[in-house]
Amino acid sequence: MEAAKGLSESVGTVQACDALGVPRSSYYRYFSMEAPTDSHTARRTSHRALSHEERETILDTLHSPRFVDKSPAQVFATLLDQDDEYLCSIRTMYRILKENGEVKERRNQLRHPNYSKPELLATGPNEVWSWDITKLKGPRKWTYYYLYVILDIFSRYVVGWMVAHRESAELAKRLIQETCLKQGIEKDTLTIHADRGSSMKSKPVAFLLADLGITKSHSRPYVSNDNPYSEAQFKTMKYQPEFPEMFGSIQHSRAFCCNFFPYYNYEHYHSGIGLMTPASVHYGFADEIRENRQRTLKAAYEKHPERFVSKMPEPPVIPDRVWINPPDIETGKTAEREESELREETELSLAGMVSK
Repeated sequence: MEAAKGLSESVGTVQACDALGVPRSSYYRYFSMEAPTDSHTARRTSHRALSHEERETILDTLHSPRFVDKSPAQVFATLLDQDDEYLCSIRTMYRILKENGEVKERRNQLRHPNYSKPELLATGPNEVWSWDITKLKGPRKWTYYYLYVILDIFSRYVVGWMVAHRESAELAKRLIQETCLKQGIEKDTLTIHADRGSSMKSKPVAFLLADLGITKSHSRPYVSNDNPYSEAQFKTMKYQPEFPEMFGSIQHSRAFCCNFFPYYNYEHYHSGIGLMTPASVHYGFADEIRENRQRTLKAAYEKHPERFVSKMPEPPVIPDRVWINPPDIETGKTAEREESELREETELSLAGMVSK
C-alpha cells in the first residue's frame, strides 16, 4: 500500500492502483484510517446551524408556562401569529426536544398488566379445585347449553357440575356454594382456580369466595396450560363414543351428564393418578387398591418368572403431589426437564433389558 502511495504521487492514484492491482476503495480506506483526527479534518459545523444560545432559547420557550402543554406545531403557529416571531422550524423543535429526552406520547396509553404465572400445589383432596365452563351444542345453529364443572386436581374427581341455558355469575356462585357444603370445606383450606371468563372474575363469585375463606386463582390470558385439568376433563367427555354431535334439549344434555359423571368418577381409570378411579383417590381407597394389585402381580410373577425381565412387575405409582405450573427446583431444572430425563433413563434401561 505504501508503494501505491509513492507511485500515486507521480502518476496519480487511479493509474497507480491499476498498475499495482490494488482496489481504489482499499487504498482510500487504508489511508483514511491512518489520517490524524485534528481540528482540520474534523467535521465542520454548518453555517446554517443554530448556536448554543439559540437552542437554549428555544428550549426555554418550549418549557415556559405558556407553551409547556402545547405541541411544537402549536408553538410555531402561536409565535408567528401573536408575537410575530420565528425561532426555528417545527422539525427543529422536535429535534431539540428529542436530544433532551422530552419527546413522548402525552396521552394515557393502555398498559397491559404483567400477569404472574399461577403456581398451585395439591398434596391431597380438596386442597385445589379447578373449574370451567364449556359449551354443548343445541338442536339449532348458534344455540348452546352451558356445562359448569368443578374438578379436584389431586384426585381428578368431579365434585360439582351443572347444565344451564346461559353463563351466569349467580349460577356459578350457587354451584360453588353447594359444592363446598357437600364436600365439607372448612375456611382457609381450599384454593379455587379458573380462567378469566366473565363469570370467573365476577363480583358475586369473588364475594362468595371471600366469605367462605377460599383463595381464588386465575390463569394468564390466552394461556390454556394454566388450567390443564379442566381442559383435559372436557376432552375426555367430548371424546366419548356416546357424546352426541348435538343435544336435542337441555334435558337431553343433563341426562347425558347424569350418566357420564358417575362413570368418570367411579369407573374411569385415570392415567394421571396411577390408573385409579378419581373416587378411589378422592376418598382414600387408592393405597389399599394398589396393595391388592401388588399381590396379584406378585402371584403372577411367582407363577411365571421367566415371562418378566429382570424384576417383578409393579403397579403404576400414585402421585403424592399435583402441580399447576411447577416452579423451578433448587438445581435449576424445571419439572418438564426432569420428566424428559426420567423418560430417557427409562428408555435406556428398557433397551438394556432387551439386549440382555
